[in-house]
Amino acid sequence: MDILLTLLLAVPPILFAITVHEVSHGWVAFKRGDPTAYLMGRLTLNPLKHLDIFGSFIFPGMLILLKAPFVFGWAKPVPVNFMALKDPKKDMIWVSLAGPVSNLILAAASGLLFRLLYPFYEGPGTLLYPVMMILFYLVLADSVLAVFNLIPIPPLDGSKVLAGLLPGKLSLRYLSLEKYGMFIFIGLIILMQVTRINILSYLLLPASFVARFFAGPEIFSFL
Repeated sequence: MDILLTLLLAVPPILFAITVHEVSHGWVAFKRGDPTAYLMGRLTLNPLKHLDIFGSFIFPGMLILLKAPFVFGWAKPVPVNFMALKDPKKDMIWVSLAGPVSNLILAAASGLLFRLLYPFYEGPGTLLYPVMMILFYLVLADSVLAVFNLIPIPPLDGSKVLAGLLPGKLSLRYLSLEKYGMFIFIGLIILMQVTRINILSYLLLPASFVARFFAGPEIFSFL
């Protein structure tokens, strides 16, 4: 029953964070001249339009059940035709930053509410418990999504930001690595297994500082 309640309270805020992330990419692209996401009906907060079965449900659910220190997931990427943008190279940066920035805004808002309500929270079983749980997962999911996506490994958002800053030919060569993105992540997982060094935890360490900054130190003693 406790596990079921945790999933019911954790999954919706995680899905919301993922949905806002993707819609933000599409909205900025639309404003900069690319209607692709709009024409495909992806500029909506309806999560059903964005969900990926494994990335949006199975993977974050496994992390929750395993009581992982970080919980995150992903959705189907919003399609963006960068060549349709008004200034493809510069606008690629803004479109790519839109997702992580939207998550930081959500983390800040959720963290502020968490801070305001925490003095009145009296523990599990109280009226504030479900509210605090939802805010807890909003802060964590948004902090992790923002930080993780800014890692400059293709196809993450950080790689497109970096590509937008690199000179022409070097930018194209860097973006060409995107088709190897999955192999890069598999390589990192194998490296972690061989060296027994949790590289991912080091990559996501800034997310804990982001969550603590917005929600206070109580965020990590809440559960």
